[in-house]
Amino acid sequence: MKAQSKSQQRAAGAALSAKRGESKVKDLQGASKEMYDSMTEAELDEMASTPREDLPEEKD
Repeated sequence: MKAQSKSQQRAAGAALSAKRGESKVKDLQGASKEMYDSMTEAELDEMASTPREDLPEEKD
């Protein structure tokens, strides 16, 4: 599943970082916390690696 906005991509990146142990889970909040709990590392990696050029800042 690809990110639909830049903010969604950033949240996925934060969740992925915590999932890999590169950052602390307790620092996550909002969407990134929900993504951490409900998505696999592979799903987060796919969402976080979406090209940014054509993404809106936030999804309507």
